[in-house]
Amino acid sequence: MSVFASLVERLADLLQPIFATTATAAAIVLFTMAVRLAIHPLSRASARGQKARTRLAPELAALRKKHAKNPERLRKAVTELHAREKVSPFAGILPSLLQAPAFLLMYHLFSGDRMAGHSLFAAPLGDHWADALSHGGVFGPAGRVYLVVFALVAAVATFSYRRTKAQLAVQPLDLGQPTPGAGAITKVMPLLSFATLITVAVVPLAAALYVVTSTTWTAVERALLFRTDRTEGGEGAGGVPGAVATRA
Repeated sequence: MSVFASLVERLADLLQPIFATTATAAAIVLFTMAVRLAIHPLSRASARGQKARTRLAPELAALRKKHAKNPERLRKAVTELHAREKVSPFAGILPSLLQAPAFLLMYHLFSGDRMAGHSLFAAPLGDHWADALSHGGVFGPAGRVYLVVFALVAAVATFSYRRTKAQLAVQPLDLGQPTPGAGAITKVMPLLSFATLITVAVVPLAAALYVVTSTTWTAVERALLFRTDRTEGGEGAGGVPGAVATRA
């Protein structure tokens, strides 16, 4: 933790001549972008895996129907199919797992007093939204900073919501077997994009900046990763991957 904390502090010092009192906030944004750039190859692999799983969906459905009464044989057949096509069912979670330490770093740094006194305009980076509300209210100096942050989060969440909803319309959620409540899960999944609003409201502003930057990066990254398949007719509304978009 101390090593990465020193990196953020040094970066803030370098940015001081340009950003003055908001140098630490700028350092957090740049640090976040550096983390996301470092794991971008994994994100690309995750996108390829998603496309491959979409392409293999008909074969998986056929295997489930064929081995419906033999779960062990089904697991073996699915494993063999994934191995043959070089598809990992866990590839999609690696980018999220690798971001967790960086988020914990931000939370650790600004939950204590190590960098007290740093702020984003009128909002201290170590404070929470509740602190802003108690010092000036929603439209107070710090409250207005949070309004801008919430507006950005809401815009990104809406973009992600539309993409996820369109993607599920093209390729319904496949849980591997008949599952009670699967329809409800499909309806709720797109709404999870707005959970970031809750996160931003309860964590220190420094950690919130990390979350905002990371979710914005994710939205743009996924749009670009799946954009190249449009010429094949493989994307639905909003640029989400469809059944044909998996031949890459």
